[in-house]
Amino acid sequence: MSTAPVPSFYLYGEPQRSVAEGFVHVESLDDRSRPSEWTIRPHVHRDLNHIILIARGGGAMQAEAAKFVFDAPCLLLIPAGIVHGFTWHSESSGHVITIADSYLRHLIARDADLAPLFVHPHAVALPPGEGSGAEAIIARMAQELDWASPGQRAAVESALLALMVLALRHATLVQTSQSGTARQAALVARLRERIEQRFRQREPVADHAQALGASLTALRQACAHVAGSSPAQMLDDRALLEARRLLLYSQLSVTEIAYAVGFEDPAYFSRFFTRHVGQPPRAYRAAREG
Repeated sequence: MSTAPVPSFYLYGEPQRSVAEGFVHVESLDDRSRPSEWTIRPHVHRDLNHIILIARGGGAMQAEAAKFVFDAPCLLLIPAGIVHGFTWHSESSGHVITIADSYLRHLIARDADLAPLFVHPHAVALPPGEGSGAEAIIARMAQELDWASPGQRAAVESALLALMVLALRHATLVQTSQSGTARQAALVARLRERIEQRFRQREPVADHAQALGASLTALRQACAHVAGSSPAQMLDDRALLEARRLLLYSQLSVTEIAYAVGFEDPAYFSRFFTRHVGQPPRAYRAAREG
């Protein structure tokens, strides 16, 4: 286990830099996978989300502590801020679509039906006939990105939305309520941003609601409709995500990890982790070191 932090990239292998609003990028899976011998080591993109089409071949994706094994044709969806890596079957092919997080949140705010796609990482199997359809959508998107023409942004957005709808309709997801509104999706997006900035402070849900200008009831209803979760669970999930990362990718002690994720009492942190994960932090780390 390495003491080095998980690398944070702009695109894989490129130094972190600010992301332009509305950024969308398309590249061949081969471009970055072949030079690295079909293995992409664990890394994170702070402000970028991925939709990856596996058109031929397959492989395995490690996303935080979860592992997804997949075969073509399929779509992989990786939210911003998720540590992820891949091992592809040799000569796999497909495309990687990268989307600025701010732009993605704007799209989701307009149509809350899309929100479940980027709550967690997913591997979405496609029927054989849909793989070629996804390739055609991405080819159109790439063509639009290659030159500036009238309506370029609308054309790229149209293709991106078509790909997201394809993923949504074939995904096995916890579906959000059909009554979920754009306003609720925007509120949950703002809560996620606030949690990301402040989860180590372990603030009560009421403090988050007040800061967001929402009642506790409205916040709870929005989270249930859009994220299929409660605000308290979202706070706990973010702390657990960070704890898992530190257990897997650092050599900090359990006590140091407890303090790092905002717990004043390491013993309480261990009980909290055990209750949610099903095993104590040391056992979780030992099981994955083997």
